[in-house]
Amino acid sequence: MQNIDLYTPSGIIINMKEIAEFVKTKRKQAKLTQPELAERAGVGLRFIRELESNKETLRLDKVNAVLRLFGHTLGPVPLKREIE
Repeated sequence: MQNIDLYTPSGIIINMKEIAEFVKTKRKQAKLTQPELAERAGVGLRFIRELESNKETLRLDKVNAVLRLFGHTLGPVPLKREIE
């Protein structure tokens, strides 16, 4: 499975595997089941399962819906480019 890298506002590269692990860890710390997290985030149970299992293609709006429950979000970050 391909790792997809994302840039956070702080410039840190995070791949989807790290996001999956983050969500799973936060869910367990909050003592939520996957169905409870899905309900609170307004997404389907299948989406939560796919997110936590590091599925390659996911809708970012739904990823953000889940991350918002834990006080986080993904967003666009400008890339630093060297001028030649």
